[in-house]
Amino acid sequence: MPDDGYESNSEMQQIFSEDQRDRQPSNNEINWSVVDKADAARRIVTRKLLNGGKLHTGEDFERAAFVFQHGDTPDDYLLAHTLAMVAIARGQSSAIWIAAATLDRYLDSIHQPQIYGTQFHTKPDEPATQEPYNRGLISDAVRRQLGVPSQAAQEEQRKQSGAERPHP
Repeated sequence: MPDDGYESNSEMQQIFSEDQRDRQPSNNEINWSVVDKADAARRIVTRKLLNGGKLHTGEDFERAAFVFQHGDTPDDYLLAHTLAMVAIARGQSSAIWIAAATLDRYLDSIHQPQIYGTQFHTKPDEPATQEPYNRGLISDAVRRQLGVPSQAAQEEQRKQSGAERPHP
């Protein structure tokens, strides 16, 4: 299903830009309590756009998927996954990675093992982990098709991410 000649929604573009900007501060310090509140407000506006039929393009749905990926409930993550799938169906091939990440985050939120390895967790004074993680279900060849790093690359990323605070 192509985008049928629709233009991407400019309000959704702005919401997505703010979402990403909040996660890339110039001083490398993120005030998560401020970001959490902004994320909640962005989800409310995005849901209104979605429910009002204002999102049309694959790009719109991919951006909305990122907004809900930064939610805080299993339903947020499952909605994010669904939006990523709509984006892919509308021809937005760049949404493939977020589709994988949203499924992993959803599985993690319902206490099931992730299957792609996109989610990392840290606790103070402990190394980063991806557990629980069902490493045997999805091959690296399939991960590559989804834009997800191989297990070896994930292990390197895990070792390097120990000092960073993970956040949805």
